[in-house]
Amino acid sequence: MEEKGKFYITTAIAYTSRKPHIGNSYEIVLTDAIARYKRLQGYDVFMLTGTDEHGQKIEEYAKKANVTPKQYVDKVAGEIKDICDMLNVSYDKFIRTTDDYHEKTVQKIFKKLYDQGDIYKGEYEGMYCTPCESFWTESQLVDGKCPDCGREVKPAKEEAYFLKLSKYQKQLEEFIEQNENFIYPEARKKEMLNNFIKPGLHDLCVSRTSVKWGIPVTFDENHVIYVWIDALSNYITALGYDPDGSSEQYKKYWPADVHIIGKDIVRFHTIYWPIILMALGEPLPKQVFGHPWLLFGKDKMSKSRGNVIYADELVELLGVDAVRYYLLSEMPYASDGSITYETIIERYNSDLANTFGNLVNRTVAMQNKYFNGIICEPDSPEAVDDELKQFAFDTVAKVEKCFETYRVADAIEAVLNLAKRSNKYIDETTPWSLAKDESKRSRLGTVLYNLLESIRFIAVLLLPFMPETGEKILAQMNCDVKSYDSLSQFNGTKPGTTVNEAQALFARIDTEKMLSEIEEKNKAAEKADETASNEIEGIAQISFDDFSKIELKVAKITDCEPVKRAKKLLKIILDDGSNQPRQIVSGISPWYKPDELIGKSVVIVSNLKPAKLCGEMSNGMLLAGDVSEDDVKVLFVDSMPPGTKIR
Repeated sequence: MEEKGKFYITTAIAYTSRKPHIGNSYEIVLTDAIARYKRLQGYDVFMLTGTDEHGQKIEEYAKKANVTPKQYVDKVAGEIKDICDMLNVSYDKFIRTTDDYHEKTVQKIFKKLYDQGDIYKGEYEGMYCTPCESFWTESQLVDGKCPDCGREVKPAKEEAYFLKLSKYQKQLEEFIEQNENFIYPEARKKEMLNNFIKPGLHDLCVSRTSVKWGIPVTFDENHVIYVWIDALSNYITALGYDPDGSSEQYKKYWPADVHIIGKDIVRFHTIYWPIILMALGEPLPKQVFGHPWLLFGKDKMSKSRGNVIYADELVELLGVDAVRYYLLSEMPYASDGSITYETIIERYNSDLANTFGNLVNRTVAMQNKYFNGIICEPDSPEAVDDELKQFAFDTVAKVEKCFETYRVADAIEAVLNLAKRSNKYIDETTPWSLAKDESKRSRLGTVLYNLLESIRFIAVLLLPFMPETGEKILAQMNCDVKSYDSLSQFNGTKPGTTVNEAQALFARIDTEKMLSEIEEKNKAAEKADETASNEIEGIAQISFDDFSKIELKVAKITDCEPVKRAKKLLKIILDDGSNQPRQIVSGISPWYKPDELIGKSVVIVSNLKPAKLCGEMSNGMLLAGDVSEDDVKVLFVDSMPPGTKIR
């Protein structure tokens, strides 16, 4: 196949705060499907993914885990890479922002921008969101909270270096308007222009003094380089970009053909990143595609909500390709997708077992039964055959059209429809009836040939989505013709070849049984968490010295919600006077509704060792009284301000 040129595609690099859930894994599978399709077409593809490993959150997580930040990110980065490998992702490079070459190049980038006047030293004062690592002005807050994640913010003031976004505002605006496909889909483009760029860009804070876990500024030891320049630069450092002279690989693959990212970080990739590149004098990426989120039911998947499904758990239940298929087929183009155990099992049975699996299994079985597996010459055509052939050619065209705009769910639906059309062809031609009439043996051979060739089309087109399944189908057919170019003719299946034994691709799942097993597993996890809770809340005799070690504080409840998968537990967010929100999980749900608790002041044990209950971290315990066997009352102290010590 003639090479069609280069194609450089990237994911956003995953933040190494915690193990990623299935919603995070959608992006890597989506990007992999696009990369595999482009390779199938004949492009020289380079796919980049990796991990973002610096920042304040990492410092805090590492401190809680009693390890160094590097030890912490090594562990999480390993988990992220393992998930990529488990999902059969064909990345060409996995970059870590702690890689030595990346850190050195980022320092050079920062120094270059400073030397040419695009970065200057100043002071930042505003409201800081630790989870997002972002500064905000009072007017940017939503209900007093971070506009990106909705969490609490705190006042912060520090010396910092700034990137002159305002200097490049006009140039960026003109670039976006002249390159209509730069931001995709269209709705994201309008959002960036109207909500962020045209109202006026503020210069961007690009260093920190209060954070130590980061890449040091070479000429100012008090500062570390902030996430924007550090993380975003991975797309060029991975290829060998260097301000002093870049590698041949960089010259070959840059600019990126597309950055695949979540819709929540489009702003960083279409404002900050292009301006960094403009300042460096480098070409801008050709496109930034902001995909929607994968939700758990109707809610955004979040560890803090307790509604997380992990990729390895799903793969253990269903297999790699079934998970890939669901992720790619369930996500709409511009709106959020949804995942529940019920829907994934339903799609598994209907699409994979009934449609794809049944088609392949019965066709190969009929070839073995009627012709000892030997594929016949298709020498008895009829009009109905032409309809199937045309449907196959149309499917190839549809898939190609869909991939041009990354409508991957629509592409996989087109392949599913070819399988449905092939099953219909079986009903139209009734091979079992033809087999009863010796004079129609040639026609029977032609029908089965057409079915096998249609299945070959399906197998080749499935390779980007479900690579293992595509190969298994071709193996059952004993077929090695799997190039994209071979789909221009309906003759890739070779007469005289003997097919192999028919084997089920996807065994049907007993829905009730599997859901019951999942529920039992969740109950066991909940029981373990509740046991831990009981151990925390248990009473034992202690000495006065031991009691003096207990720190009791007044804290005000600012938020409260039930813990999913736990009947008794409430997740309670408190203000304990420390300017850092505290989370406690308590088994008081049978006696209090969340709305009854919000705004109340309680007494907490503030130095209790943290514990994990039903997937939620509990940092302390609130005081309550067992009034009777069936009645618990929390000790309220509304007259005391948060932070008051109880003794």
